[in-house]
Amino acid sequence: MSLFQSKFFSRNKKDIPNGLWVKCQKCEELIYKKKLEENWKVCPKCNYHFTLTAPERIKLLIDENTFQEHDINLSPTDPLEFSGPKTYKTKLKEDIKKTGLKEAAITGVGKMNDISIALGATDSRFIMGSMGSVVGEKITNLIEYAIEKKLPVIIVSGSGGGARMYEGCISLMQMAKTSGALAKLAQKNLPFISVLTNPTMAGIMASFASLGDIMIAEPEALIGFTGPRVIQQTIKQKLPPDFQKSEFLLEHGLLDMIVTRADMKNTLTKLISYFK
Repeated sequence: MSLFQSKFFSRNKKDIPNGLWVKCQKCEELIYKKKLEENWKVCPKCNYHFTLTAPERIKLLIDENTFQEHDINLSPTDPLEFSGPKTYKTKLKEDIKKTGLKEAAITGVGKMNDISIALGATDSRFIMGSMGSVVGEKITNLIEYAIEKKLPVIIVSGSGGGARMYEGCISLMQMAKTSGALAKLAQKNLPFISVLTNPTMAGIMASFASLGDIMIAEPEALIGFTGPRVIQQTIKQKLPPDFQKSEFLLEHGLLDMIVTRADMKNTLTKLISYFK
């Protein structure tokens, strides 16, 4: 072994920067993190779609410097004074610090390939992207603004938590509230495109996420009300392969199309143009 090799192999691991590589959750390929981010967090080998945050969704779909966020200062309260292993207030503080968000949804207006749209996106990092009173209010306000300004609505759902248990019935009311707002949008003949990502589950899927005039999903997204493991344990039967995945749901008629992340912005632009 040469002197150079000896020095190279004797380097302490702490001298090598952490976080430079990411292992794909599907094919287990090691991916250079910067390359993954440049590819919108899609594995270049197997096309596995990693989860995007709500700000990343906006960056993916909206033209640069055109997004105007709505309801920036809306924050949840603790109407039930919920306590458990952690109080609701503690959980909120932790997720606000972790994500930099005030809630599990970002809403606003912007341009998508120069077309004005109303856009909402939920974020699974914030209490699993669940829908409490503030998320319901933000989604409803967005739809009502779109009606006033005659804008198409796109909502990107990535929520594994459904209705937020910390708020009890107040959270459940948001399912009817957001659905009612979309009914008014439909009466005005304004389009709503629902984009389902991994995961879109429970109360979110049982309300606004399932009501799109056009239903789109990313590849291999888990979509449904109750997860497949719970269903299998309940009915005591083996479920079909890829049950509740995008491809299964497309085959069975729930979805209109599956669109890869790289094609999402242009596909949505074409669909919106058809409604004009």
